[in-house]
Amino acid sequence: MNFDQAFERLIGHEGGYSNHPDDPGAETMYGVTYNVARANGYTGAMIDLPLATAKVIYKKSYWDTVRADELPDAIRFDVFDASVNSGPGQAIRFLQRATGATDDGRLGPLTIRAVKAMDPQLLDKRLNGYRLRFMAELKTWPSFGRGWASRIATNLIED
Repeated sequence: MNFDQAFERLIGHEGGYSNHPDDPGAETMYGVTYNVARANGYTGAMIDLPLATAKVIYKKSYWDTVRADELPDAIRFDVFDASVNSGPGQAIRFLQRATGATDDGRLGPLTIRAVKAMDPQLLDKRLNGYRLRFMAELKTWPSFGRGWASRIATNLIED
């Protein structure tokens, strides 16, 4: 899966504009939070964020940050999706825990080597297990848990 394919699939999860009072990300458009949009130079109203701008942000801030192009295809989308949903550092920690690599949130050569040495199907299973466990412990689980669990289940079914 390349970035364009991953982005199209991701937008199916993220939808359009949201400003849920329980969401620590506050105002979002296409899943891009207000703070992330501002950090990437967008100054307009969130509801007006162009899809093309969201795509540039996703590529730079999430896909490239988790080095998705270097990951096995079997886990590429799930790591990218976790990066969007929980932040790149946390997504890398899920990956590191799944491989048994040092859990430091930085994707370096040791983690890449551990990823490539592991069976991709087992790695994907473990990655999503750590991801789901993390999310179930968040205080926002009562508001968003059903959607998050459905999102992960959809990823596992469609992989």
